[in-house]
Amino acid sequence: MQKNSIKDIIKNPKIDQIISVNGWVRNKRGSKNVSFISVNDGSTILNLQIVAESKSISEEILKKINTGACLNIEGILKNSQGSEQSLEILAEKIIILGEADADEYPLQPKKHSLEFLREKAHLRFRTNTFSAVFRIRHALTFAVHKFFNEKGFFNMHTPIITGADAEGAGEMFKVTSLDLSNIPKKDDLNIDFSKDFFGKQTNLTVSGQLEAELGAMGLGKVYTFGPTFRAEKSNTSRHLSEFWMIEPEMAFADLEMNMDMAEEFLKSCINYCLENCKEDLNFLNVRLKNEEDKLKKEERSELGLIERLEFVVKNDFERLTYTEAINILRNSKPNKKKKFEYLIEGFGADLQSEHERYLVEKKFKKPVIITDYPKEIKAFYMRMNEDKKTVRAMDVLFPSIGEIIGGSQREERYDMLSDRMNELDVDKKELWWYLETRKFGTCIHSGFGLGFERLIMFVTGMKNIRDVIPFPRTPQNAEF
Repeated sequence: MQKNSIKDIIKNPKIDQIISVNGWVRNKRGSKNVSFISVNDGSTILNLQIVAESKSISEEILKKINTGACLNIEGILKNSQGSEQSLEILAEKIIILGEADADEYPLQPKKHSLEFLREKAHLRFRTNTFSAVFRIRHALTFAVHKFFNEKGFFNMHTPIITGADAEGAGEMFKVTSLDLSNIPKKDDLNIDFSKDFFGKQTNLTVSGQLEAELGAMGLGKVYTFGPTFRAEKSNTSRHLSEFWMIEPEMAFADLEMNMDMAEEFLKSCINYCLENCKEDLNFLNVRLKNEEDKLKKEERSELGLIERLEFVVKNDFERLTYTEAINILRNSKPNKKKKFEYLIEGFGADLQSEHERYLVEKKFKKPVIITDYPKEIKAFYMRMNEDKKTVRAMDVLFPSIGEIIGGSQREERYDMLSDRMNELDVDKKELWWYLETRKFGTCIHSGFGLGFERLIMFVTGMKNIRDVIPFPRTPQNAEF
């Protein structure tokens, strides 16, 4: 008999017909004569109730059905008389595909902390919260590819192993096949990487941007969507050692076009979720409200989760320069009353999350794009402005989360890029190929980077980045 997903059963119910469904037991209750079993198969956040009467299902089978068990059920689909569900299956046959020990199964039907569930990451997909999060992660993945495909971009797979440090940060994981118990050394006692697999020092990438720029110089519009790695020893709720980045690059595009594309991209992805993930978003909306009710009034968001998403989709993003933003922040009440943890004194300050959220949530009450940052706080590849003090950078700021996109118009002029690399001590021998594109048919071009997990946090309302990736990699943690 053909198996039906619970999502399809609820969407297109075939009342009074015999159907077959698989799923995991979420809960079981009842009496000697009848048991009510709630099952879920992951296709939707909604459960399906199974009515198992003792006259149809043996007592031996019913005793083995515990929370966590995996079942196949055949029975007649009926309209439910209960208030908590609209449909139920009157079971005629139940096969236990996999038993679950009632004493050992850790996800009993009660509230579990997110910290506890991170320790049970192999099972947390079965909870309402995490099944909703990871279905939305899938929807956003599809929305990303859909958007760029419809805009004429080509997906580009950039290297995971690289000799280049795109950010110049140096916090990279080294890749080697050398025998760590007998490392070859040169005469000066430095490691002899010529004996290594690639004949040079290599790392896991922190960004595919530089390689994507090369693609854009021949294909016009490309985007990357892949894993990136950073060996930053940070254990905050906003950092991962392994995360996914989306990085479009566009030839013949200036900063204005870059901002337009970033705004349209974000709105498209969020709108896709609003239209296609309603049940999951409704559940997460209630969950977030319950969580924020426990916070102090000043710590609560003024908007619910769905309101927050609609807020982004419906509003044009406010655009202002870094200098304008600094002036607003310097003269703001939180700064004057020293409520900011990092006080703004003037031009050159690196904006923190508290400043970004003030601009979005208090000052403009809409998403904000800040442009033209001081060159000292931005990367070498950003195009220098005429004032020689600022670069054509942009950051997109969202409510509750702060920066969600960082990008720029890239420096296309050979001499300017070369000088900037010298200024920041970037290895030009290592990046000869990046410089060389400025000698052969250079043109204005722009791009941006979006940390995928940051977007998922915003759409789901989850507060910790470890809860929006299946198996988080953080300092001292590489389980599963």
